[in-house]
This record gives sequence, C-alpha cells and structure tokens, in this order.
Amino acid sequence: MSRVWKIVLLVVAVLVLAVVGVRVLGGGKDKAGGHAGAGARQGGEDPDAGPVPVTVVAAARQDVPVYASALGTVTAMNTVTVSPQIGGQLMSINFREGQEVKQGDLLARIDPRSAQASYDQAVAAKRQNEALLATARSNYQRSNAPEYRQFVARTDLDTQRNQVSQYESAVAANEASARAAQVQLQYTRITAPISGIAGIRAVDAGNVVSAGTALVTLTQIHPIHVLFNLPERQLGDVRQAQAAGKVPVAALDRADSHVLSGDGTLDVVDNLISADSGTFKARAIFDNTGNGLWPGQFVNVRMQLRTISGGVVIPTQAVLRGPDSEYVYVVQGDNTVKMQTVRSGVEVGDSQVQIAEGLKGGERVVSEGQFRLKPGSRVTALKPGETPAAPTEAELKAAEQKSGGGGRRGGGPR
Repeated sequence: MSRVWKIVLLVVAVLVLAVVGVRVLGGGKDKAGGHAGAGARQGGEDPDAGPVPVTVVAAARQDVPVYASALGTVTAMNTVTVSPQIGGQLMSINFREGQEVKQGDLLARIDPRSAQASYDQAVAAKRQNEALLATARSNYQRSNAPEYRQFVARTDLDTQRNQVSQYESAVAANEASARAAQVQLQYTRITAPISGIAGIRAVDAGNVVSAGTALVTLTQIHPIHVLFNLPERQLGDVRQAQAAGKVPVAALDRADSHVLSGDGTLDVVDNLISADSGTFKARAIFDNTGNGLWPGQFVNVRMQLRTISGGVVIPTQAVLRGPDSEYVYVVQGDNTVKMQTVRSGVEVGDSQVQIAEGLKGGERVVSEGQFRLKPGSRVTALKPGETPAAPTEAELKAAEQKSGGGGRRGGGPR
C-alpha cells in the first residue's frame, strides 16, 4: 500500500473516533438531564399539576342485617306411599298425576263385592243370634217369675240363665265381626292420608292388587322443610338468635338472583357437630304458599342472625388492601386526601360493606380513582356517575405551552 493511502486511512479513523466521542459525551448529558428531571418529578408533586378527579361518596349510617348463608336442600315435611290394605281388582283411579290432593280425597277403588258379602254375612249372623237371645231372655224371665218359679227345677233355671249369657256373647262376637267386615269394606275406598302432591302412579286400573302394593306417593309441600349445614364457629350466634325469638330465613335460587320464598323460620338445630366436616345441621320451615320450593331442590339459604344498628356503610370498591391492613382515602375539608386505616365488617348487598372500625358516618371517602392518589393529593370531588368537565381552550393552550410546543421540541418541519 502507498504512503498516500495510509495517510487517508489514518485521517478517516481519527474523524470516526471524534464523532463517536462527541455523541457519547452528548448522550451522557441528555441522560443526566433526563434523570434529573425525573428525580425532580419523583421528589414531590408538580406544583402546577391540577387536582385529580375522583368519585367521592359519604359514609352512610343504616341498620345492617347480619346473615348466615349456606347451601340447602328442600325436603318434604311428609312423604307417604299409598298402598291398599286389602287385595282385589283395582276398579278405578280417581286422581291425576301431579295433582294436589287433600287429606281424605278418594284416590282409588277396589272391587267391594267380596268385602260387602262378608259384611252382610256378619250382620245376618248378628240378627240371628239377637233373635235367639230374645227367646232365651223371655224363657228365663218367665221361668223366674214368682208364679212359675215353684214349678221349675233349679237346674233348668240355671240353664236358661246361662243360655242368655251365651247368646249375649254370640251377639257381641257377631257385632265385632260386622265391624271388622265394615272396616274391610271401607278399605276398598283408598283415600289420601295426607294433603300433598300426587306423584306418578305405579299401577293402572284393572290390575289385581294385594295388600302393600304401592299405588302412588304423596308428598306434602305445605309447609316444607329446608335442610342446610353451617360451620361450627357460627353455632353460638345461631343459638343466641334462636333464644332471642323467631329467626327469619329466606331461600334464594342457586344464583342468589332472587328470593324463592322468604317466609321461613329456623325450626331446629341438630344436637351434634360433625367431626368430619366441622359443621352442624339446621332445618328451616317454610309455608311455601307460592310453591316456590320443591322437594329435592337445591337453594341458597340466608338466615338473619341479628341487626347492627346504625352501621357505617360505604361502597366495597372504596376499601383498599395494604400489606398490613385495609384502608380508605378520606377527603378532607381542603380537598386533599389522607389514608385512613379501617376494618371491614359484614357485606351489605352486592356492592357495599359495613365498616366496623376506623370510619365515622358522614366522612367522605374516594370510591373511584383512588389508585392515582397518595396522601396529601388534591382532588376534585365528583358524584357517582359524574364525569369531569371538558378542559377549556385556555387550559388546552396553557398545557401546550407548558409542554414546550408539543411535538416541535425535536425540530419542526423545514
């Protein structure tokens, strides 16, 4: 390589090193300036920054019911399988499947002719013995009369008296047989032993049935029971509420969206806590006038244990959870916020919570927008559903001037 080319290459290398050094030194200054600006922003709130718009609600005082909730199962108060008590041909079915029947209603009829014949035979035997008893009494009374007693042997008189007793016993036996035959005759009419809903029948008319053949099952739904389990830690509260009076219970659908029946009361608390699950069983009774509950149905049980008088209630989303405790942002008189430690109590509906400690009624708390806040931040209080007002043209121009002309900092079009 010639000497000229070596000189050219040396000059190019020097120029490249000079350009790289200038850029490195300029970038360090820019970064240092950027870090300094960020540190200034982190060191404190920009005095020119405006207040933060947030939604603010006042803590309300109201009576707060305390509930115990559980998953329950609807069970019939009484379930009876209807069966005939005598055998015979089933003549008719006198109910519709799914029909609500009353106690004593006719459900089915069995051929009564055999039972009727037995009853008539018992009645005829009774009449026969009653006639023989009347004759025996007349003979004995005549023989025992003063004017005939001296002509009748004492042995014959005793025989006549015993014959009267014999026929009296025969009449009594015939009367018992007649009553038994009458009962058998009544069994040919199968009636409802309870009021309830008739299920699907198991036998059709025309079949020959015997005693014990299942015809239909009746299920009582007025009133009706709901069984549920509660954790043992709530046993004291439940027993205390039960001792204070009637404990209202409501049955809700599986989604807790609406009440199926709200007229229930706590009926009984079981006398045993399950060692396996750590729960105890309880039962509620419902009038179920609207037929909202059905045997075998799963429901959510809500039992009111007590009422907190004058509880402090705020929206659930206003409560934030820190590493050590719960807290809310309270808006002070100068529209700045402070962090207030609280302790949540029971839930109130789906969107509110009762505050057990740390908050007073009437204090204003931030329910939306609190994640942009820190203690001492200045806020613009908005009502729930309210949106901040649109910025004016003067405010937009001031913001643009503050930012140094927007996008022209890097150089405008040339």
